[in-house]
Amino acid sequence: MFKRWRYLVYLSVVTAVGLPSYSIAHDQQLPDIGTAAAGTLTIDQEKIYGDAYMRILRASKPIINDPVLSEFINSLGHRLVANADDVKTPFTFFLIQDQSINAFAFFGGHVALHTGLFLDANTESELASVMAHEIAHVTQRHLARSMEERARRTPATVAALAGSLLLAIAAPQAGVAAITATTAGSMQSQINYTRSNEIEADRFGLATLERAGFNVRAMPRFFGRLADEYRYASKPPPMLLTHPLPDERITDTRIRAYRYPLHKVKPSLAYYLARVRVIVRYVNMDNDAAQGWINRNEKKAPAVLKPAFQYGHALLYLDNRQPKEAEKILDKLYLEDPTNDFYLDALSDTYLALKQADKAQKMLEKALKVKPNNKVITINYANVLIQEDKFEPAIRLLQRYTHDNPEDVVGWQLLSESNGKAGHRAEELAAQGELLALRANWDKAIQRYTEASKIAKLGSLSQARYDARIDQLILRRNQFNALK
Repeated sequence: MFKRWRYLVYLSVVTAVGLPSYSIAHDQQLPDIGTAAAGTLTIDQEKIYGDAYMRILRASKPIINDPVLSEFINSLGHRLVANADDVKTPFTFFLIQDQSINAFAFFGGHVALHTGLFLDANTESELASVMAHEIAHVTQRHLARSMEERARRTPATVAALAGSLLLAIAAPQAGVAAITATTAGSMQSQINYTRSNEIEADRFGLATLERAGFNVRAMPRFFGRLADEYRYASKPPPMLLTHPLPDERITDTRIRAYRYPLHKVKPSLAYYLARVRVIVRYVNMDNDAAQGWINRNEKKAPAVLKPAFQYGHALLYLDNRQPKEAEKILDKLYLEDPTNDFYLDALSDTYLALKQADKAQKMLEKALKVKPNNKVITINYANVLIQEDKFEPAIRLLQRYTHDNPEDVVGWQLLSESNGKAGHRAEELAAQGELLALRANWDKAIQRYTEASKIAKLGSLSQARYDARIDQLILRRNQFNALK
């Protein structure tokens, strides 16, 4: 759902994919060398910078806030994190609408994936291999260590480098003036990891893949295919520009991967559902091109993956305003798998398009009994309530949801919309303030809360809450500005 809310963004910061080297026993007894930068940037400082970077990203270009895809990549990412070494921060995974092949990680456990990865990653294990590599960059603190090494060669401190990176993202011209060594133009090279960092990330990444139950051979297979595909390209994808894949690295990766026992991994329907959704909605394919991709891949797909392509046909019908055709397909898929988030989301939108909101409500209420805290179902349910003009129950639901998920843009969007339609202007302004704060637009966020406070009854609990939030936002704004 929520094709209309594709908040997008791009960052000129950070990583991509790298590779391997010795025996399994050696892999499983890796030294804890990921804390080398502890003396210059603490874990808590990394979290602060990571939060600041993320707020700027939300205000920039194309972050995709699609509840279904967000749930998928975070579920996949946290399966990997649960099997990773040296995890010291929470992790957040997000998608950027960009057809180039790239992934990057930065402070505070933030990992971004370009939608272009879904075009080239043929299996879930291949996508997981990229994510595992990026997770290792975070757990081994490669960004802080890279900055530490750069600080040794320049007059700047690690804190100054981190701050100027933040400033360059927020205002490139100011970043150039702030510190020559970290201008926007040199930002990518500043963060490029050394070959030893890349080998380390691959080593840890392969071990994570193995423990998480993925096919470790997917890593050298994916890297090798990329290297072959773009070997003579005049403009390779960003991942290969910043992290070249010479033959010896791919060979090292392959040797290391083949030392692990081979696990047969079943094709992942969830991955193909996500992949088809990305193809249809987020890689700038027109309908004919997307239809062609689905038809070609459906012919050679194993039976277990056929539902994903049927789902793709349904999405195309839905996006082309043919909800009756979409319903025919989705009803069958739903009957086969009534708790599947992809089907529930699409069928909910289909029922709304058919002016059958009551049918969507009953379906989602049934699903919530099975999965009461599911984000995708909750967001869809709130949307259905709003479409039925049931604003008060929608508001109560979204208040709980945004309390539990304060960085979920869609939740705040819906809360703002439902309060506005219910005539609760002060609460509408407050929700808008939270959205602005998530994009580091502190002044406008404070302004929205100030307006809400003026509307609220003098001396009321609501006014006190708004005023307290204004104080918090002023403090956050000052802390944010001090980072630069």
